[in-house]
Amino acid sequence: MKEKVYLQITSGRGPAECCRVVALVLERIVRQAQASGLKVEMIEREVGPVNRTLLSATIALQGAASGELADEWEGTVQWIAQSPYRIYHKRKNWFVGVHSFVLSESQATERDFRYETLRASGPGGQHVNKTESAVRAVHIPSGMSVVASDQRSQWQNKKLATERLLVKLSSWTMEQAMIQAQENWSNHN
Repeated sequence: MKEKVYLQITSGRGPAECCRVVALVLERIVRQAQASGLKVEMIEREVGPVNRTLLSATIALQGAASGELADEWEGTVQWIAQSPYRIYHKRKNWFVGVHSFVLSESQATERDFRYETLRASGPGGQHVNKTESAVRAVHIPSGMSVVASDQRSQWQNKKLATERLLVKLSSWTMEQAMIQAQENWSNHN
């Protein structure tokens, strides 16, 4: 199995127009990845303040060219367009950040996780009502948790929850590093 590369697209503290650009950039990346024959999986999506906008999105790319695609989009993306929300607004340049990362097992050990089983909600008939196939993974040091109920198997959901939690931890670590860098920059003022 080929290595997964994760891409996080974020509007940072930008206005609604930047959140719109996150959704548009995500759409372009997914289209480009599918054209390249890569497997794309949506990991996390945080809905923006306006309809069809996203504050941030995290996707997993898997395939031979996933690293090249991630390198191509890495950094700050400038989107030039008139604001659809503020018609007479003069600003036409909107920016979003695209960051790629690969999970390393050294970030957290198995001892840092706690797993809880629960009944999944949604379709599934009697299987959903009788079995506890959904899994909640909790990172004990930080208190972060995720729930996976996509699969019918508890084992598969545990694997999925662990992966999602590692992605969430990596995203959180990157955000903390960016906040620290911003605070250091603000200290110059």
